[in-house]
Amino acid sequence: MRGLCRDCGAIDPPGASCHACGGRRIIRHAELFELAIAHVDCDAFYASVEKRDAPELAAKPVIVGGGRRGVVSACCYIARTRGVRSAMPMFKALAACPDAVVIKPDIAKYAREGRRIREMMQALTPLVEAMSIDEAALDLRGTEALHRAPPAVVLARFARDVERAVGVTISVGLAPNRLLAKIAVDRDKPRGFAVIGAAEAAAVLAPEPVGLLPGVGAVLAKRLHGMGITRLGQLAAMDAKEAARRLGDDGPSLAARARGEDNRPVTPDRETRSVSAETTFDADLRTLAELEAPLWWICEKLSRRLAAKGFAAGGVALKLKTADFAIRTRHARLPLPSIVPEMFFDAARMLLAREVDGTAFRLIGLGAQPLVEGALADRPDLADPDAGKRAAKWAAMEALRGKFGDRAVVTGRGLRRD
Repeated sequence: MRGLCRDCGAIDPPGASCHACGGRRIIRHAELFELAIAHVDCDAFYASVEKRDAPELAAKPVIVGGGRRGVVSACCYIARTRGVRSAMPMFKALAACPDAVVIKPDIAKYAREGRRIREMMQALTPLVEAMSIDEAALDLRGTEALHRAPPAVVLARFARDVERAVGVTISVGLAPNRLLAKIAVDRDKPRGFAVIGAAEAAAVLAPEPVGLLPGVGAVLAKRLHGMGITRLGQLAAMDAKEAARRLGDDGPSLAARARGEDNRPVTPDRETRSVSAETTFDADLRTLAELEAPLWWICEKLSRRLAAKGFAAGGVALKLKTADFAIRTRHARLPLPSIVPEMFFDAARMLLAREVDGTAFRLIGLGAQPLVEGALADRPDLADPDAGKRAAKWAAMEALRGKFGDRAVVTGRGLRRD
C-alpha cells in the first residue's frame, strides 16, 4: 500500500516511522497517489490565529466570541474537550469552561490571514473554490507535471508551508470528488490528512448516520429516522425509483450521495451572496439613543468586510432581534453605492427610528443589500459632490488604524459605545 510522510514528504516509507526524518505521521492508502480533489479546512481558525499572536495562550482554552449574551464564533480544541462548540450561547460555554480566555472577534485580521492562505492555494491550482474564510475545495488534476509530484505530496507540502508561513495548522481531505473530500477532512482533525478512495466509498459511508451527509440537517434527519432510515447504507441501497417514491424529487440525489457519488466541479468563481455584521447586547436596549452606538459600530464593521471582499453596498438591510427572539428586518436603498459607514448609518438610523417603540432588543445587525462591485463605490456626481471626500476621509482613518491600532482614530459615535 502506497505511503507518504507528512513531515518531510518522503514517499513509501517502509515502516511505522519515516526512514528519512524519523517522523511518525505516515499516511497510507491504495489510491493515495491517484486522487486529486481536496478539501482544505483550517483548524479552529479564529482561535488559532489568536493563539499565534499570543503564544502565552497556547495551553489555555480560548473562545472567540461576544459578551455573555452572545455566541461562540470559534473555540480552540482544548475548549472543545470541555464541551464548548461554535454557535453555543456564551453563558453555556463559560459554564462548561469557566477558565476559558474569551477574545472578541477580529474579522478583518482573520480575513487577511485567510487571503494569505487562499493565495497559497491558488499557487497550487487555479481551481480553488472558497467555501468560507478558512475553507476551500481544490481540484489538482493535471498539476502533477507542474509540481513534479502527485497531488497528495503537493498537499502535504502545502500544509507544512502554511504552518511555517502563517502559523496555523490545516487539515486535508483527499478523495475522487468534492463530497468525499469534505467528509474526509472532518475525519482527522486537527492537523489531519484523511483519504477516502473511490473503491471504498460506499463501504466507508454505509455505517455512518444519515446526519453525516452534507445537506442533511436536523429536520431531514428526523424525517428519515421516522421512516426507519438511520444509516447511509440504507439510503445507498435504494434505486432511483424507490428513492423518488419514498423521499420525493430529491430522493435519487440523496441516495446517490449516500453512495459517495458527486459530479459537482470545483468552481473558482463562487459568488459572494451577502456581507453583513451584527452584535448581541449584554443587556436589552430600548431607546434610539442606546441603539445608535452599536449601530455605528456595526456600520464600521460592515464597511471593513465589504472592502476586504471587494464589494460595496447599494442598500442596507437592518436586522433587529427582540428580547423574545422575534426577528424584524427593514430595507433601504442608498443614494449611491458606498463602503463608507456614515452612509450606512444615515440610512439605517432612519429605519431604526421607526422600530423604536418601547420594545426591548437583544441584537442588531446590518447587511449590504444589494451587493455591487467595489469599483462603483462613492463616485462623486452632481447630486452628491462630497462622496469622494467622505471615502477619502474613511480610507485615511482606516490607514491610521492599520498602522497604530483600532483606537488610534475614534469617531464621536464610536466613543459612545464604551
